[in-house]
Amino acid sequence: MLTRFGIGVLWLLHFLPLAVLAPLGTALGDLLRLLGTERRRVARTNLRLCFPDWSEARREAVLRAHFRAIGRSFLEAPLAWFASADRLRRLVRIEGDEHARALGGRRIIFLVPHFVGIEMEGLRMSMDYRGMAVYARQKNRVFDAFLVKARSRFPGTRMVSRQEGVKTLIRGFRDGLGLQLSPDLDLGPRDAVFVPFFGVQAATVTALSRLSRLTGAAVVPVVVRQLPGSRGYVMRMYPAWENYPGTSPEEDTRRMNAFIEARVLEMPEQYYWLHKRFKTRPEGEPRFY
Repeated sequence: MLTRFGIGVLWLLHFLPLAVLAPLGTALGDLLRLLGTERRRVARTNLRLCFPDWSEARREAVLRAHFRAIGRSFLEAPLAWFASADRLRRLVRIEGDEHARALGGRRIIFLVPHFVGIEMEGLRMSMDYRGMAVYARQKNRVFDAFLVKARSRFPGTRMVSRQEGVKTLIRGFRDGLGLQLSPDLDLGPRDAVFVPFFGVQAATVTALSRLSRLTGAAVVPVVVRQLPGSRGYVMRMYPAWENYPGTSPEEDTRRMNAFIEARVLEMPEQYYWLHKRFKTRPEGEPRFY
C-alpha cells in the first residue's frame, strides 16, 4: 500500500513545471547530502580515488553539485514516466542522431553511461528507436512492475532484466531491435576484467565487447546532460566507433572506460558517484569502502 501511495505521489509530481521541480530537486539534493551519511562517504571516496590531484575544496564542491543533480533527477524522473510525448520531446533535446541514422539497418548498441539524466534519456530514446534496455530488478515487486511498465510505455520497447541472459538479447536483435546498454557499474567479478578508470583498477563487465562481437552491432555512445534551471536535458549521440570490437574484450573495455572518463571530465558533477564503483578488488588489495 505504501509503495502504491508513493507511486501516486510521483504521478502528481509530473504535473509540475520543470521551473518548479528543478529548485525543489536541488533542495532535496542538499537534504540527501546532509542525511545520507553512507552515500556521502561513498561519493567522497570515489572522487578522492579518481581525482587525487584536485584540492579537497574542489572535490567537495563537486560533491555538493552532484547531490543537487541527483535530487533533481529524482523529482524529474516522473516526467519521463508520465509526461506526454510532446512534453518529453520538448524537455529532452537530441543532438547527433545523424550518427545512428547513417547506419541504416545495421544493428546498434547504444552505450549509455550512468549520468544523472539517464532515466530521461532512456524514455526519450525509446520514442524514436525500437529497442531493448537492460535493467536491474528491484527488490520491491510492486515498484519493479511499475518501473518496467513506465520504461516500456512507448511502442517497440522491451525491458530485459540482467538475469535473462544473452539469448534474450540476441532474439531482440533478430527482431530488429537496438539495445541500450550501461555496463559502467561494478557488478562483481563475473564476466568482468580489471581495467583502469581514472587510474584505478575497476572491475568492469565486458558485455559491450562480447555483444558487439557476437552480433556484429555497431556501438554508438549516447551521453545525457542535465541543463541548468528549467532548460531540461540534452542527449548527444557520438559517431559509431570504428575498428570496434578490437583484438580483445580487455582492450575494448579499456576503450570504453577511456571514453567515459573524457565525458566525466566535461561534467564531473553529473556522473553517478554514489555507486561503489571500486568495491571489487584484485586479489590481495584492501577494500576502499
